Amino acid sequence: MALTIVAVAMMAALRAAGSLTQSSADLRARTLAQWSAENRLAQMRVQAEWPAPGRTRYDCSQAGVTLVCQEEVFVTPNAAFRRVELSVFDGQGTARLARLVGFSTNLP
Repeated sequence: MALTIVAVAMMAALRAAGSLTQSSADLRARTLAQWSAENRLAQMRVQAEWPAPGRTRYDCSQAGVTLVCQEEVFVTPNAAFRRVELSVFDGQGTARLARLVGFSTNLP
């Protein structure tokens, strides 16, 4: 009887440890995805890029985690601004891990 109780307790502890490990991996992937999106927006600002409207997908892996970035550029009512939406997906391109919206400017 005591062995049964110990076995059940050990199974619960293993399940909790597995859940924490999975949560930690998910958090790491989401953090890296957010950094990838922020890096791209910062790159646009520093290099004064004026992106063409449309959608682009490219690899934006970080720290050994495979990530796919999707960049959508939209024209705004103000001709000097473009809205940029960056979405970062997992390696299969199915689950969105991060989304960031920013603006690119073409000011003198």
